[in-house]
Amino acid sequence: MQRKLFLSLGFLSVISFAVTAQNQPAGRDRQKPKLVVGLVVDQMRWDYLYRYAALYGANGFKRLLSQGFSNENTFIPYVPTYTAVGHTCVYTGSVPAITGIVGNNWFDKNSGRVVYCTDDSTVKTVGSTSGAGMMSPANMWTTTITDELKLSNNFKSKVIGIALKDRGAILPAGHTANAAYWYDDKPGKWITSSFYMNQLPKWVEDFNAKDLPSVYMRNDWNPLLPASKYVLSTADEKPYVNTIKGLKSLVLPHRLSAIGAADKYASFKTTPYANTYTFDFAKAAIDNEAMGMGTVTDFLAMSISSTDYIGHSFGPNSMEVEDTYLRLDRDIADFLSYLDKKLGVGNYLFFLSSDHGVAHIPAFMQERKIPAGTFDDNAIAKNMNAAIDSVFGIKKAVQSVMNYQVYLNTTLIESAGKEVEAVKKLAIKMLKQEPYIIAAFATEDIAGTNLSQPQKEMMIHGYNPKRSGDIQFTLKPGYFDGGKKGTTHGLWNPYDAHIPLVWFGWKVKPGKSYREVYMTDIAPTLAAMLQIQMPNGSVGKVIAELIK
Repeated sequence: MQRKLFLSLGFLSVISFAVTAQNQPAGRDRQKPKLVVGLVVDQMRWDYLYRYAALYGANGFKRLLSQGFSNENTFIPYVPTYTAVGHTCVYTGSVPAITGIVGNNWFDKNSGRVVYCTDDSTVKTVGSTSGAGMMSPANMWTTTITDELKLSNNFKSKVIGIALKDRGAILPAGHTANAAYWYDDKPGKWITSSFYMNQLPKWVEDFNAKDLPSVYMRNDWNPLLPASKYVLSTADEKPYVNTIKGLKSLVLPHRLSAIGAADKYASFKTTPYANTYTFDFAKAAIDNEAMGMGTVTDFLAMSISSTDYIGHSFGPNSMEVEDTYLRLDRDIADFLSYLDKKLGVGNYLFFLSSDHGVAHIPAFMQERKIPAGTFDDNAIAKNMNAAIDSVFGIKKAVQSVMNYQVYLNTTLIESAGKEVEAVKKLAIKMLKQEPYIIAAFATEDIAGTNLSQPQKEMMIHGYNPKRSGDIQFTLKPGYFDGGKKGTTHGLWNPYDAHIPLVWFGWKVKPGKSYREVYMTDIAPTLAAMLQIQMPNGSVGKVIAELIK
């Protein structure tokens, strides 16, 4: 009798536990998520979360914001605010002064040439015959959160990086990644480098064989919604807007189907279809690599690149950018639905952020009587070299002007028997005479320079003695190095440095915080959530509100 009672009570307990489990959010009690997905949307300003919200669906950005946790005041803590530096910072929790990634490019004084952030002449392209695969993370000096995840379990986790841009895939994936894949616009295919493997997996070759870029480019880029809905965009048939390569039209619709074979694969990058294509490939990677199906947490580092290509060409106030984000909203909704079905709601951790923002096109601002403008780095270098030659008799003392810094040929100056400080003084004087430049100073003297504290801190974090220039200069808001068409980013100003950061999924409770946090806080927060070591150069802090 007693035995039957115990059995009955035990049976009822099992039923009770099962019912209770059904009523609990899936994944709540998992010690670790099956998969972490980091989505970096290239050039996504924070305000894009809300600017087009009236036209967003319920299951994309709105789902992330309503069911996730948003850090509304997330800022980049360094300059220059460029793609390579941003992706590195998100995943290392560190700054250029420590990581060595001081820009997309920098001038290397030892070799006398410009170095690209992921250049690696020791590796070969895998997947095409071009040189686009001669890339690796070798120039990045620190570990990433993806490296630390693999180190935490003796390399059992699977880590894959995916982006149209090589730097958007390689730097987040880290040094120990199983793979990083990027888009080669010569053949229109996903490729990698021998740093990761000597041959593409069959599933990647099969995916490439579908030639999806050609399929997508048969569809003209028409507005997703009736033109009357795009009330937050202005007419962009202006001389300061760029065209898509192979087309003459400046406004939607864009006849992609009319683009010739020679330009098709490169032009594809400047369409919203390339974002969808990236999500297509991400799903294929998860499926074929069985990501999230093992006994440890896997990590997919994704970057959406076409938002940047489109933003540079048409600017933030364009119908193209608005339409791109409406389509991206649908892509995100579809991808979240895919993850729900594949891994189960609450079993994956997802975060969305950006590598930088973007300025309005200066000519667009000038039309509205707002101060803005552009200048030419090459013109600055040419004028400086002429002046230095005139005063000191040294030709080509300025080797490069980039990243809002001046690189001097100090070896040449010294060999000519001249004082480097005297040449610097002349260069700084010339810079200060430009109407758009506010301040100029030697980079090694940043700490003692009379600047506003936010600017000073960002420049200190961006200064790396091994890779930075000799002189730094600051600009009036709205000004940047560029041409007469399109726009760019790279400065300390909020339009470049205020980025979205939204967390979603595993152990994330809905909420919002307006406390100021930084891009450097993402990696240590992930480390705390996953209970692993933070990257070895991390200077960020854990976002406590999210952990609580």
